[in-house]
Amino acid sequence: MSAPDGRSGAGRGELTRPRPVARPLAVAIAGLGTVGAGVAKLLRDNAELIAARAGRPIAVTAVSSRDRTRDRGVPVAGLRWYEDAVAIAADPAIDVVVETIGGSEGPARALVEAAIAAGKPVVTANKALLAVHGAALAEQAEARGVTLAFEAAVAGGIPAIKALREGLAANRISRVAGILNGTCNYILTTMRERGLQFAEVLADAQRLGYAEADPAFDIDGVDAAHKLAILAALAFGRPVDLGAVHIEGIREVSALDIELAEELGYRIKLLGIAKREESGISTRVHPCMVPKAAAIGRVEGVFNAVVAEGDFVGRVMLEGRGAGAGPTASAVVADLIDLARGRLTPVWGAATDALSHAPSLPMEKHVGAYYLRLMVLDRPGVIADVTGVLRDHAISLESMLQRGRAPGEAVPIVLTTHDCVEGRMREALARIEALPTVVEKPALIRIEGL
Repeated sequence: MSAPDGRSGAGRGELTRPRPVARPLAVAIAGLGTVGAGVAKLLRDNAELIAARAGRPIAVTAVSSRDRTRDRGVPVAGLRWYEDAVAIAADPAIDVVVETIGGSEGPARALVEAAIAAGKPVVTANKALLAVHGAALAEQAEARGVTLAFEAAVAGGIPAIKALREGLAANRISRVAGILNGTCNYILTTMRERGLQFAEVLADAQRLGYAEADPAFDIDGVDAAHKLAILAALAFGRPVDLGAVHIEGIREVSALDIELAEELGYRIKLLGIAKREESGISTRVHPCMVPKAAAIGRVEGVFNAVVAEGDFVGRVMLEGRGAGAGPTASAVVADLIDLARGRLTPVWGAATDALSHAPSLPMEKHVGAYYLRLMVLDRPGVIADVTGVLRDHAISLESMLQRGRAPGEAVPIVLTTHDCVEGRMREALARIEALPTVVEKPALIRIEGL
């Protein structure tokens, strides 16, 4: 305010009052593995920048982990240490609980439920917990008026959750899809680049640390399904429904299929796809052939990508690292900054009573094009037998490729179809597999025009 002579009070020698420093947001981290330690390191290394963007400092004041002696690359001296992670929820000095324990049950679930019941906001990177129990947890959080934030649960450092729930909130989303598992994308990329079989590349991925000792969650599509269930709930504003997701992994993708896909102008990717149909919502995870020219076909190695299609925005694609300490910690801290600023967004983008209850569609109703590879005995009439079965099930061919001739021996025949109903394709495939000239299980890969 100016003095009567036009000079400010400070200019006349008066002392200005210092701006009060906001109390730090006190955070407890449960689980000090790769992600938890990454969060602690990021909050320490970028403390000044984070405080400026959050409007207050964010400080880790308590932790929980099973092993106190392990060196995690970040100092933990002076922090309150809880042997029992669930006990953190009762600590009155804790403002926010960060859950990086993992798993859909056990201490992770117990801690999140206890923290919500105690009225404490929760930030989690736990996609399994949200995919399995997200509907119930969202209701509990809404009833207590607290935030349940989970940017880190899907696609690591890619801000996919914020994009769907906030950036695209004004759009009616028709489809969300993506490469949601870096391990599978690395395996498929390496198989193509080096001409190796699945088992060889998987062993290499385990040696390099890209795949777990037990890789089933990744290679069987379960991890991607967890993430897709979360994305579908956000995209279509309905409770999360993991049970509705059709799941296939990449164990049966062969080097031959990858080579043939290249000849046909495609790349094979494990995709999660959720789509709004006239009669409901379809959600599926499986290997797909996508055009080599498509943007998602060029996402290689351990990278993830998420594509969303909205009625006003059109198509949006985000690409980046989907796992690792740095990218995942980046997403966790983004949620902490929102909490420090007092931002509260419903878990699935809308209040529970405003969520949709559109039905889930079974995979048998899917309509699309297909790639079929058959290993058949090279005899007269084989192709006529196969095409006759497809004709009987109203499936029309787009192209056919035969690799070489070897009379009396097994040779590959590749067929691509026009759009048809999945249920009919499955019936036709069962009949084709039973033909005496078909010597092994046919390979089927769906073709997607992303």
